[in-house]
Amino acid sequence: MSEQLVDTVRNALQAVRDPATGQDVVSSGMVQGLAARDGLVQFALAVPRERAPQMEPLRLAAEQAAAAVPGVLSATAVLTAHRPAPAAPAAPPPQRQGPKGPAGQGPMLLPEVRKIVAVASGKGGVGKSTTAVNLAVALAAEGLRVGLLDADIFGPSLPQMLGTRERPRTEGQRIIPISRWGLKAMSIGFLVEEETAMIWRGPMVMGALEQLMGQVEWGALDIMVVDMPPGTGDAQLTMSQRVPLAGAVIVSTPQDVALIDARRGVKMFEKVHVPVLGVIENMSYYCCPKCGHRDELFGHGGARAEAARMGVEFLGELPLKLEIRTLADAGTPIVAARPETEEAQAYRRMAARLWAKLNGAEAPAGPRIVIE
Repeated sequence: MSEQLVDTVRNALQAVRDPATGQDVVSSGMVQGLAARDGLVQFALAVPRERAPQMEPLRLAAEQAAAAVPGVLSATAVLTAHRPAPAAPAAPPPQRQGPKGPAGQGPMLLPEVRKIVAVASGKGGVGKSTTAVNLAVALAAEGLRVGLLDADIFGPSLPQMLGTRERPRTEGQRIIPISRWGLKAMSIGFLVEEETAMIWRGPMVMGALEQLMGQVEWGALDIMVVDMPPGTGDAQLTMSQRVPLAGAVIVSTPQDVALIDARRGVKMFEKVHVPVLGVIENMSYYCCPKCGHRDELFGHGGARAEAARMGVEFLGELPLKLEIRTLADAGTPIVAARPETEEAQAYRRMAARLWAKLNGAEAPAGPRIVIE
């Protein structure tokens, strides 16, 4: 059934023509990675990188043609860059445009967002997404207009952590973000089935990420928290080139192997001229849920010491506690579900410090010792 639907969609796409060449997107070889599953259709349009900013009308036309095929519940098309440039350009895209970005990259995205902060880690499994979600909820609890973007195309976790599989609606050519816990949120996980494997090349990932920023109706926001994928790859490069990042927060666990990767994350942001606002030590210690006994399973204080060594502010530590994990899995961030707990208060202190730092406040001075 899926193979038959793929063939039907491919036939429908033959009616979509590139105005610059007059060729349809199928015979010209633009359509790549066409796949269908349970009524969900995904594909990429391979275009020259220099033409990508002008190709949005063609992408939209292809997406609409696929969506109109009987049996298709949802269609998603992304732009990717593999092909040499033809002679003539097409019409400009209907995207919200900000200041001009680096050469060849098009205008900067998210012009209505005052501050954009990346929450990153050098490796997976350190609790970065849980930290990003709770920081965002804490900022919203302070009355700020907050957006939360899941930039992990291959492993989106935001739908699970926000407790919703709601599909975003559209208004005209704009996608309306999901509202949850006082946030505006968007993730590729809201657009594809939960078990769909995103087997995409780097340029396709970059194209999808740009669409999550440029085609979503984020509106005016005080701050956007971006949950970055682990490592130092295409998503990090796209974010640094296409949006004016105000800074990055690095999440790490205390043990040496995690700190090595955290150090790489700091160096990567320094290379692309994004300030590192601070380091958070997650899973800093373990609290027994029955007796409250504390153990330092992964060591303790490693992230604090590494932050001091690199000249970066240490924003705080968070325990390895069962309630944080169970509430995150249930889609109820601890900051919203248990605001009275010490863990929730720790997140709120970090969020308050982060917002103060973004607005130019220096860290408070320590006590002054006077000997008379």
